[in-house]
Amino acid sequence: MRYFRLILPIFIFFLLISFSPVQAKEEENVYNQRMNLYKSVEAVTNIPWYYMAAVDQYERNIRNARRDLPDTDGVIGIYFKPEEWVGILNPNLEDQNLTSIKFFNGMGYDGNGDGKADMNDDEDVIHAFAQYLLTYGVNHDNIKIALWDYYKRDKTVGIIIDKAKIYKHFGRIDLEGHAFPVPLRSNHSYKNTWGDARGWGGRRIHEGTDIFADYGVPVRATSYGIIEMKGWNRYGGWRVGIRDIHNNYHYFAHLSGFTKDLKLGQIVEPGMPIGGVGSSGYGPPGTSGKFPPHLHYGMYKDNGYTEWSFDPYPHLRLWERQERQKARK
Repeated sequence: MRYFRLILPIFIFFLLISFSPVQAKEEENVYNQRMNLYKSVEAVTNIPWYYMAAVDQYERNIRNARRDLPDTDGVIGIYFKPEEWVGILNPNLEDQNLTSIKFFNGMGYDGNGDGKADMNDDEDVIHAFAQYLLTYGVNHDNIKIALWDYYKRDKTVGIIIDKAKIYKHFGRIDLEGHAFPVPLRSNHSYKNTWGDARGWGGRRIHEGTDIFADYGVPVRATSYGIIEMKGWNRYGGWRVGIRDIHNNYHYFAHLSGFTKDLKLGQIVEPGMPIGGVGSSGYGPPGTSGKFPPHLHYGMYKDNGYTEWSFDPYPHLRLWERQERQKARK
């Protein structure tokens, strides 16, 4: 494990420097293709594009996080099980015939006008999901009801709706930038302590990285996202939770306080101040000073069923290096 921790930052560094302008151009093209599909659905159905973008991104995220779902082949991440696409009682799981799919109450749809409902075609897939939403209506409340009936999970509906708010706010989907959680000019230090034992409040593991800095040093949002949680926790003290567009939950704890007017549901972007480094926690509201001032930074992933902690240290190293390189240019 110690060897792995040593080589992982080196591996990430080479990934970073190997990212070529050609790859960046390819990513830009993918974003353009997706946006064109979202806008084409909006033109036909009047469903705002940002709802389709949010569903697509959510599905892409859970497919990347789970082994029971196939990888995405096209630019659209929405996945239909074959039996959902062709109809549960349809004996032909590869059926593309519109008449038989309709007969068996399948969700398959011809989105590109070629006369076939192909579950491997991006246009057919995204228009099929849009047709499902249309059966409920195109306003916000009806879309929320449709999403709950489809996913049967409140947390999933909340994540998708919040993504839609983020996309609507920025008017674009290429929201991949990040920032280091404290200013680079600050006097800070950190090392990989994820998984270490913790004793206060019962035996548990450390689900994050501690960034030690002076009291009151600004704490910044690390990604584009939305504030999902704000308040007091007896372990984390004053803390903020931000959900990004990749279903990642970013946890900022032991703060000295919050940035003025910061509120639940607020949309943030990388580098935006959200509070200050402190030493709050390990007791009732207002407890402070039981340990040196630092920021506890944690990351959690939601896969559509549950949420788990993962090591944020490699990401912090990468974001710090990227920010320093950008500052030097």
